Amino acid sequence: MNTELLQKYITGNATESEKRLVTEWIQTSPENMREYMALRKLYDISLWHTEPKAEKQPAGKKILSWRRIGKEVTKVAAMFAIVFCGTYLWFKKHQPQEDIRLQSIFVPAGQRAELMLADGTKVWLNSRTTLVFPSNFQGDVRHVKLDGEGYFAVAKNAEQPFVVETHKCNVKVLGTEFDVMAYAADSVWETSLLQGEVEVLMPGQTSCGVKLEPNTMVSLQGNKLVKGRVRESDYFLWREGLLCFNNITVRDIIEKLKLYYGVDIVVNNKAILENRYMGKFRTKDGVEHVLKVLKLNNKFTYTKDDETNVITIN
Repeated sequence: MNTELLQKYITGNATESEKRLVTEWIQTSPENMREYMALRKLYDISLWHTEPKAEKQPAGKKILSWRRIGKEVTKVAAMFAIVFCGTYLWFKKHQPQEDIRLQSIFVPAGQRAELMLADGTKVWLNSRTTLVFPSNFQGDVRHVKLDGEGYFAVAKNAEQPFVVETHKCNVKVLGTEFDVMAYAADSVWETSLLQGEVEVLMPGQTSCGVKLEPNTMVSLQGNKLVKGRVRESDYFLWREGLLCFNNITVRDIIEKLKLYYGVDIVVNNKAILENRYMGKFRTKDGVEHVLKVLKLNNKFTYTKDDETNVITIN
């Protein structure tokens, strides 16, 4: 893949056709994903040099952030270390301080990503997720757009609320940790709060939404927001590359596998769908590893057509 095209994609300057080309290339192989994420990390580092006005942090905290960045840089392959200077200069040239062009990151099926936004907000993105965000946060609101699932540890700024826009509802916060599941291709829409306070707003609302307290969640059922308790804290281990299923039906497991791995699963053996299962899997082990383990307690066979990306369970 042409490096300049990747750089255009990361900085938000690629055309729609170029975005599709890069997205397809990223999903072709793990090596392509690693190359993309390496350049992504370099770009995130460059943002620290052009970071706009932000709240002052204690010296010790700032040192910790730079140490963390240093650890990330050491993970980048040697070939990217060689081109770091050129890449950084390219980003600096194409990213003036007052530039607030939108950028996007897409996480291919079976992968996850972690990044830090210009205000210090840390974001984890689950498989098949797209996040659109500005290079700098300016104005009265810090605004990002999510299609998929993201976990946000928002840097607190009482004067500039943070808003996550999705295709169904928006989530407004000042500084907190929460998870949003909002895949446009899926009917499920949920927000779970771990720390702080958030307000969930229906489209067109700017206030008077549903407010959550720690360890509560809200789901969209029809056109109504329904509030409840966070059911399983282990679920959020997806940030560490773990899929956790706690006494859920095989039907629900299959729906999750279809969503996260971007594979079509046809179930002819309907008898297994209501069976329940509890277990944890590493995302990187792949969808077939999960199915092989499920076979130990559920009687079925499966075939996979690599050309059509369809798994058939009999």
